[in-house]
Amino acid sequence: MKINTASTSEIGARESNQDETGEYTGAHSACFLVCDGVAGTEGGEIAARLARDALLTEFADDRPINPADTEKWVTKADQAIRQAQRNNLNFKRMSTTLAALFIDRVQQRAWWAHAGDSRVYHFRRGFINTVTRDHSLAQQMKEAGVDNSGINSNLLYNALGADGTLPVSYSDVIQLEDGDAFLVCTDGFWCSLSPQEMEQALRMVNSPEEWLALMQKAINRSEKKDNLSAVAVWVGSPQETTLLQSMADSARFLPPRD
Repeated sequence: MKINTASTSEIGARESNQDETGEYTGAHSACFLVCDGVAGTEGGEIAARLARDALLTEFADDRPINPADTEKWVTKADQAIRQAQRNNLNFKRMSTTLAALFIDRVQQRAWWAHAGDSRVYHFRRGFINTVTRDHSLAQQMKEAGVDNSGINSNLLYNALGADGTLPVSYSDVIQLEDGDAFLVCTDGFWCSLSPQEMEQALRMVNSPEEWLALMQKAINRSEKKDNLSAVAVWVGSPQETTLLQSMADSARFLPPRD
């Protein structure tokens, strides 16, 4: 199956961009990821870059990959951050979120890993099939049925390099289908879009570049407070397996009428 990708990373309203995106597509394997340096501690952008580089290094020789190795790859990324913390005490608390999608092109299967509130969305036939669950206090309260409207959504209980980090979450392995699409993104990107808007945008475009651009237009109409980064991954031909629904659902993505 062919794989088409596009990525974006913007500073938003922050003074610097602590997000990192990464992509690798080889004959045997592929990896797509975002990392978001955790705010409030020095060196978040360094932690994000270290995690990205450590993971992509595992794919440098384009060998066949095995889902059983995923935890080893992520552990190496975490260890790279912790070694840098020991080398420079100014950055001893730096940490980063992670959302990473892995594709075995030989057996046409995919799986993903995440820590923190960066997400992996899997779309099938134009609709969200699966989305990761945030490692955040807000998510815990939501799942417990408690009102979380006043909770800072950036309060995380899991990140690479953080103290007391819980195990990273790993998905099941899925068999890919022609038309599958993935969105790997930081919270600055997904928090300004509803799941329905992501789906609707997917039904209106012919490429991952157009998909990101259309969602970006919608985000630009919101108050952008954070860095926002995303990688869009199309397997096969999603544009041939999706269908534009009602024009009313498309309103946010269309230019306003005079």
